Amino acid sequence: MGDMHTDSVAVMDGAGEPGAAAVAGAAGAAGAAGAAAVAGAAGAAASEARSATGATAGAAMRVERAAASDAGSATGAAAAGAHQLLKVEGINVYYGAIHAIKDVSFCVNDGEIVALIGANGAGKSTTLKTLSGLLRSSTGSIEFAGEDIMRVAADKLVARGLAHVPEGRRVFQQMSVEENLEMGAYTRPGSEVAPGLERVYAHFPRLKERRRQVAGTLSGGEQQMLAMGRALMSSPKLLMLDEPSMGLAPILIEQIFQIVQELHAAGTTILLVEQNAQMALSIASRAYVMETGRITLSGTGDELLHNDDVRRAYLGG
Repeated sequence: MGDMHTDSVAVMDGAGEPGAAAVAGAAGAAGAAGAAAVAGAAGAAASEARSATGATAGAAMRVERAAASDAGSATGAAAAGAHQLLKVEGINVYYGAIHAIKDVSFCVNDGEIVALIGANGAGKSTTLKTLSGLLRSSTGSIEFAGEDIMRVAADKLVARGLAHVPEGRRVFQQMSVEENLEMGAYTRPGSEVAPGLERVYAHFPRLKERRRQVAGTLSGGEQQMLAMGRALMSSPKLLMLDEPSMGLAPILIEQIFQIVQELHAAGTTILLVEQNAQMALSIASRAYVMETGRITLSGTGDELLHNDDVRRAYLGG
């Protein structure tokens, strides 16, 4: 379901094969190469889905159509006095001749949940991979915590506080739950591992119950919790979640989103990529709509949740 199906990352995955764990979420990047292996992308990119045509803002709505390269930043700046943790300006990403990301600009303010919604193939996962250093933009700028990270290697961004939980979880299948979590702390001092485990277990009691269990035997929902917990072990300033509800039963989806809200309430800033627009917009401070590689609409989560075009395109109404 992810954009271009390019989830390869230059670390070791749970099956012991290089290139399958995510840069912070699968923080097993310790001792692994920092390059991304992006495969099979062009074919998937060519089938990108077109979704909503973009909404005309009503008089009672502050929703604004994103135009060219500056609309995303404009919406983020609307939060008076907000500190921009992440600022993306005019990035363009190609898979060979395929122009996958087109002049995308947006920001995430400190303390927000920002959602990025859109159809399969719209460019959401590709955007996250570009922020994580797994892909490179040919133009524009990416600033994180006030620093330019456009050319920073993927494995170096974890220590800077950028955690990426990729689509598909990517847990270390043959390792125990606790060993997976400990891998997430590879950039942290040894003295922080035990307190980090306690914090993760407080958010995910199920993981504490199964801390000695082999990760590959967990359910899909439990593996998603493990991937999120592993990312939290790096003490991130920004947690990027790519399709955390994918493939889960409705009751587990509600549980995962409740945990996302708990993490946010505890002080974690979150950038959330989701096809479950209803759930994502219901918890988002602000949100952006992506269509075929462009941001076409932006506003608060509530505004987009009640926008007629968004409802028709993504909410079944």
